[in-house]
Amino acid sequence: MDALVMCGGQGTRLESDTEKPLVPICGVPMVDRVREALRNSRVDRVYAVVSPHAPETTAHLDGELPCIETPGNGYVSDLQTALQAGPVEPPVLTAVADLPLLASQPVNQLIAHAREDPRNRNVDERPEGGFRVRSATTVVPAALKRELEASIDGDTPWIPAGLNVVAATETEREDSLFYSWDARLAVNVNRKRDVRVAERLCTVEEP
Repeated sequence: MDALVMCGGQGTRLESDTEKPLVPICGVPMVDRVREALRNSRVDRVYAVVSPHAPETTAHLDGELPCIETPGNGYVSDLQTALQAGPVEPPVLTAVADLPLLASQPVNQLIAHAREDPRNRNVDERPEGGFRVRSATTVVPAALKRELEASIDGDTPWIPAGLNVVAATETEREDSLFYSWDARLAVNVNRKRDVRVAERLCTVEEP
């Protein structure tokens, strides 16, 4: 399964002169942290989905990740464009660039969850080919985000983390929820306060 790092958003809520994916957390740009977490996981290839809204991010990733250009019309639209443009085909894992505490362990756990065969739930054994994959959305408790003092959008008890799997067929795209209490998935850097939270917690990040 390949992975897409979604890094074409404008990041207006962050109110930063630095493009959102390049905002440093503990001295390392967020997009680099996400990239390394994916590279250390069981995904195969990692691609960046970029847009005209973040030209410095595209330049930063040049030579580091293959980039898929999109118009920058929003997450869903850009994801559809990336999948239509190739070379990535579903099933695919997607991760937002503003999830700087992402680590390989929760990525592998999500992949295991998305595989329907229960024999593949052991993330210590890399599943071999031939298994169907369902769509999955990672959600974290709103209560955990409040405890961490991270910003929250919406008033639902479970909040999407920005780490998903998109299945290959419409039948398999009936979304399942992957419930996680992992604090590393609970900090999306959308506002300045989230930078402070991520800086405080970055020591818990796993390579």
